[in-house]
Amino acid sequence: METAYMYLGLSGMLAVLLWTPYILSRAITWGIPTFLNNYPEGYPKVEPEVPLWAQRSQRAHLNMVETLPAFAAVIIAAGHLASEASYQSIAMWAQIFFLARLGHAVVYTLGIPYLRTPVYLVSWAAILVIGANIV
Repeated sequence: METAYMYLGLSGMLAVLLWTPYILSRAITWGIPTFLNNYPEGYPKVEPEVPLWAQRSQRAHLNMVETLPAFAAVIIAAGHLASEASYQSIAMWAQIFFLARLGHAVVYTLGIPYLRTPVYLVSWAAILVIGANIV
């Protein structure tokens, strides 16, 4: 289970770091003084336009934040309920989840067509397979 826990930790770190491109873009778009002063004048009616890639980056981050609790729940439950025989499978699917989420962030941010949903579905399937190991 150590490997699965490691990928849970890495996934948590990924969730924390995925906001970085959006925030950096926003700081550049708004300018550092305005960014550090909370909001530009007239916000939210008047808001400097953030590039589309940065908006996609923010949505990739939010999607990871929404998905991470389910992943954490099945990993923690697996640590307590799964048989030792299934630990290797759980570790493999935890790795698949992490790599799929990393790929999802890249694909989503870059706007690569036709890959975002399939990569997301791989991470979703990984959660379900890990969950099946504890039933």
